[in-house]
Amino acid sequence: MTAAVPVAKKSANVKVQWRVLLRALHRDMGYVIVGLTFIYAVSGLAVNHIADWDPNFQSYETTHELGPLAGDPDAVAGAVRAKLGIAGAPREVYSAADDAVEVLFDRRTLHVNPKTGHVIDEGQKPRFLLRVANWLHLNRGKKAWRYIADTYAAILLLLSASGMFMIKGPKGLLGRGAVLVGLGIAVPIVYVTLAGSP
Repeated sequence: MTAAVPVAKKSANVKVQWRVLLRALHRDMGYVIVGLTFIYAVSGLAVNHIADWDPNFQSYETTHELGPLAGDPDAVAGAVRAKLGIAGAPREVYSAADDAVEVLFDRRTLHVNPKTGHVIDEGQKPRFLLRVANWLHLNRGKKAWRYIADTYAAILLLLSASGMFMIKGPKGLLGRGAVLVGLGIAVPIVYVTLAGSP
């Protein structure tokens, strides 16, 4: 004859199992979005300080001594490109003076003195990984990335919601958790109140 399980014990087991499943879901979703969280966090820090620096490109300037260069501005530009190994065609080539030929690319300019072969190469080059992270963060990629970004946002919402119910008692939502949740909600409200709305 099978002994009956007390109703109270059954209820307690269901509650324990529910929290265990919630914690497991919270943990696994957190692991899944680690990579995306790093991308969005690092990019967010970079873009937040856009007034202080260019988060996508860094400027550079180098000089080259190529020796005298003969011919018209286009010939000079061709010779410089060949010597420096520049494959792309320039956007514009013009002569500013007898000793100055400007060779313009999208994010690069060569200032050439044909008489001496002195070349100042200045421009911008993409910041390693950061430009790609910003490109993704600002949703400038293909339409498919929008679905990935929306899924990521939905998972963040689930993590926020599930995190509030993982622990019970004085450290849970009915105790210290409520104070911390209220503090987090108060930060944007207080800021908007003091700084003014958009």
